[in-house]
Amino acid sequence: MVLQQAINGGITTFQFREKGKNALSGQAKIELGHRLRRICKDYGIPFFVNDDIEIVRELEADGVHIGQDDSDIREIREMFPELLIGLSISTTEELHVSRWDLADYLGVGPVFKTSSKDDAKEVIGIEGLRFIQEQVPLPVVAIGGIDESNAQQVRQTGAGVSVISAISRSEQPNETVKRLKK
Repeated sequence: MVLQQAINGGITTFQFREKGKNALSGQAKIELGHRLRRICKDYGIPFFVNDDIEIVRELEADGVHIGQDDSDIREIREMFPELLIGLSISTTEELHVSRWDLADYLGVGPVFKTSSKDDAKEVIGIEGLRFIQEQVPLPVVAIGGIDESNAQQVRQTGAGVSVISAISRSEQPNETVKRLKK
């Protein structure tokens, strides 16, 4: 299982993001979520749910990550005061109109072109990432198109690194994670 291999490689957090053309739904999605949650719990890896508010409690998530077009962060903070909440920011406009102050961290990007999200917004690049980092006192996690070829550039900004495709499509996810962490 990719998650187990990624944990062996050294991931520090996992986000359950079951979206896209071949995504599971209904009971199959819940069952997968429970399996992944158990693995994370066994290894002490924080488990986040990506914007599917309906399953956050059922999966006993440690946190939830929402985008600009998902549920309002004020409602999420009221519903889940004990959870860590991440908010996606893609533009300075979103930064100015969002209640990012209610978040525990920001997911900023896409920093690079990404293939894991069909509706990805305009690429902001390293400079866009830095600009948003300078505007907020919150931890920032860079998202979008991060792989072994560019993770070091992101790391040099001080941002955390979020990776999907580079790990999930790897023949050896544990080795990919180790290389990404270098």
